[in-house]
Amino acid sequence: MADQYAQSGEDNRPAETPAIRWDEPPEGPVVVLLDQTRLPVEEVELVCTDASTLVEAIRSLAVRGAPLLGIAGAYGVALAAVRNFDVDEAANALAGARPTAVNLAVGVDRARSAYRAELARHGDVARAAQAALGAARELHRQDAEASARMAERGLALLDELLPGGGHRILTHCNTGALVSGGEGTAFAVALAAHRSGRLRRLWVDETRPLLQGARLTAYEAARKGMAYTLLTDNAAGSLFAAGEVDAVLIGADRIAADGSVANKVGSYPLAVLARYHHVPFIVVAPLTTVDPDTPDGAAIEVEQRPGHEVTELTAPQVPVVGAEAGGGIPVAPLGTQAYNPAFDVTPPELVTAIVTEEGVVSPVTAEALAELCARSRQVTIS
Repeated sequence: MADQYAQSGEDNRPAETPAIRWDEPPEGPVVVLLDQTRLPVEEVELVCTDASTLVEAIRSLAVRGAPLLGIAGAYGVALAAVRNFDVDEAANALAGARPTAVNLAVGVDRARSAYRAELARHGDVARAAQAALGAARELHRQDAEASARMAERGLALLDELLPGGGHRILTHCNTGALVSGGEGTAFAVALAAHRSGRLRRLWVDETRPLLQGARLTAYEAARKGMAYTLLTDNAAGSLFAAGEVDAVLIGADRIAADGSVANKVGSYPLAVLARYHHVPFIVVAPLTTVDPDTPDGAAIEVEQRPGHEVTELTAPQVPVVGAEAGGGIPVAPLGTQAYNPAFDVTPPELVTAIVTEEGVVSPVTAEALAELCARSRQVTIS
């Protein structure tokens, strides 16, 4: 494949609109999101003045991606606290907005715990609200740092597994700055390879049915000047067969205690293909994505999305002649039932390695994952 579109060195893009930010205009504090449903056609910010607005943004995928959902959940609790809404009610609604992504509940719990602890100490609601906001900001900062460390560790692993550079990486869904407080998870590793001159090609799965790969990963890769090519999900097999894939890099929405990985639906078939073709299948995710309370893959609750996402094509940012307001263009007969899980689960035996900010687990076993988590807790406490 020709690589004439690659641009080494500096990123070829203007200043980016952050995926999420806390703002305090005169009318009161708000959480501001880059509306990812409008990308790549336009960059539009969505202003959330309360937790219910943020919950809807999460459900509609205006904000998405495991690490970013954790940050959004924490800011949502802080928003409720600062604006004197019921914090527990807001926290419960936020945590339940998308059940598979464990980071969302982690972020909500971290901000709510900070709020409760400060309230118990001083009985001052205003101080408690600031404690919640402080916890959200700290989680945001920590995620940015984790992103940088994952990129470094992931690139080192790629160089170990594939010496000589010239990496041809296949990725699924979106794992860049749009899902993170930093530059992402799996995408951040590919970006590090690009910046060091070791990325030959980024293969971008379209990611049906909502096209997060086509709309979002391609958008980010283009802005970074990376050599990338878009493909439909079911074309991946032919790439493997042609020997055009050196490694698969994906993120995760939840990692069970045994190392089973829940990620955007379509990830599991890539793992099977990778195993058959002897290609490393690497998961990149922060430790907040590891859920020790979920014993295995069978215990992961997989979110079921509305059927119309499959039976219709929708471009919300572009008026479509003949389409109902807020609807899409039908691509299946009226009344067709659709199977539309948001995620699938890859068993640990198909995962070459899990890369986290604190270390790499390979081979992936429950014991190795537990040891890494325990070691991380000890470092945090000390």
